[in-house]
Amino acid sequence: MDALDVWLHDRRAGRLERRAGQLSFAYAPEYIGDPGPPLSSALPVRAEPYDHAAAEGFFANLLPEGRARRALAKLVHVTDTNDYGLLVEFGGECAGAVSLRPPGARPNGAGRAGGVDWLDDGQLARAIDELPWRPLMADPDGDIRISLAGAQDKLVVVVDGDRIGVPVGSTPSTHIVKPPIEAYDDTVANEAFCLRLARELGIGAANASAERLAGRELLLVERYDRRPTATGTARVHQEDFCQALGLPPESKYENEGGPGLATCFRVVGEAVAVPAPDSLRLVDVATFNFLIGNHDAHAKNLSLLHEPGGTRLAPFYDLLSTTVYELGDKMAMKLGGEYRAAYVRRRHVERFARDAGLGVAPALRRVRAFATRTASAAESLAGELRAAGEHRPVVDRIVATVSVRAEQLEGELG
Repeated sequence: MDALDVWLHDRRAGRLERRAGQLSFAYAPEYIGDPGPPLSSALPVRAEPYDHAAAEGFFANLLPEGRARRALAKLVHVTDTNDYGLLVEFGGECAGAVSLRPPGARPNGAGRAGGVDWLDDGQLARAIDELPWRPLMADPDGDIRISLAGAQDKLVVVVDGDRIGVPVGSTPSTHIVKPPIEAYDDTVANEAFCLRLARELGIGAANASAERLAGRELLLVERYDRRPTATGTARVHQEDFCQALGLPPESKYENEGGPGLATCFRVVGEAVAVPAPDSLRLVDVATFNFLIGNHDAHAKNLSLLHEPGGTRLAPFYDLLSTTVYELGDKMAMKLGGEYRAAYVRRRHVERFARDAGLGVAPALRRVRAFATRTASAAESLAGELRAAGEHRPVVDRIVATVSVRAEQLEGELG
């Protein structure tokens, strides 16, 4: 039997075990006796252990996907389907406040003095260039034991003023650096524009900006699952919607059995302390993804934040217009039963409203008004970028997409 202790914040919440290739998770007796928050909405605190399917639904979603996962597996000589083996090597810092350690090892005090390896421009450039074969600056022989979900290359860092470094040991990271996506032009400018547009519309998106660092254009994203404190940085527990539903990462797409928007609204209704405002935010971001042409908006791109005051919908992230790269018209989640954006009609928006548990008439007014406001805000923001000398052709394509789709909704809902 193999085992890892699972820590949530500074408490040992339980133990992840592997027997004959099967995972199980059990909460620690002391955690059950003095319960803290559950590890996941799908794993409420209880005495009985959770089986492989339930454990996989949470822990597999802590790991990267695709090429990044394969590269990590190659670094430590395990198969890329071996969730447990990857968590042994890279589970020291995960999304939110979860840390996995060998039995008896505590998350605190594990790093070298200082807790951060500060990088000069050359070292940062090298770390970015090495991401395809060394994701997350993985260091299986050292103190950098980081895992972060997603398929895109990224670097997890600490930012302190003008300094950027890599956390070691138990030091929390504060930001994520995302380089351009190969084969697609100006993805950094694309995502920076979409995230800023979402924030200006007031729907709550991660703070991010396009920065010139180490001679490269990179997206610098402030981690929403971190909070500054008087003594440093605190972790905030979070889980994505696949974790909240107990689904493995390969079920993130609706057409592969994953959750659709109706299920996502149910997650908000059941998990969020005050669900009505967050349900409306979910309506807005689903409309926003339709308008900008973000056709890769799947269940792992939505998360819950578990804070002392209660659970709430996390800031939105991975907002990128994919349709400007002519990657097809099919959306990751149906909008009112329709995958193809060009075919969305009034009846689909009405069904979408019912899925959200809203009155149809007020929901249609909200969606139409939001579309009009988004088209105007996109034009205005693009104008600001032109005036500042930061114009990019990809932004014009996003604005054109928003304009066409806003007119589509206005015509259907007018």
